[in-house]
Amino acid sequence: MFRRVIPRLCLLRPLLLSQRVGTFSSTPSFSSYSDLPPVLRPSTDRQLSPCFTPFSRSFASSSSSNLVIVGSADSFKTLLQKVQDEKLPTIFYFTAAWCGPCRAISPFIEQLSHQYPNVTIYKVDIDQEGLGTVLNDLKICSVPTFHFLKNGEKASEVVGADVEQLRSTMEDLYQE
Repeated sequence: MFRRVIPRLCLLRPLLLSQRVGTFSSTPSFSSYSDLPPVLRPSTDRQLSPCFTPFSRSFASSSSSNLVIVGSADSFKTLLQKVQDEKLPTIFYFTAAWCGPCRAISPFIEQLSHQYPNVTIYKVDIDQEGLGTVLNDLKICSVPTFHFLKNGEKASEVVGADVEQLRSTMEDLYQE
């Protein structure tokens, strides 16, 4: 275990020693990535997904977006009843803050919300208090799960972060 850690730390030693000129209170400053030692430069041979940046946009950041974050179990139950009664085209997006695939698919969901402005997408965090029995009744076993409602009834379901399946389901159900 220590053999793996020690060589990596040894790679940083020249950098740390080179920056200890003068007092200990000085901090190293780098104006660009090219000023960094090669060991610390980001790799240019691979591109990271923009959804994994530490300052990514909020899920429902756009004012023209029809993404609605459901805040509580009671509001979810009310919304579900309203959608069924008024026969509105709707998607319930069941997610969790700790779910990597949910975070990865969220930019695509936002894109779909702009592409289909007549369909409201409700984002439901499964970790909300009081949702346990409702999720059990809806048979939500994993996240992300998408329930597509058309004419007040469940028309389709997509489990997982499958972009192509989501796109084709949207086209089949809500294309005008």
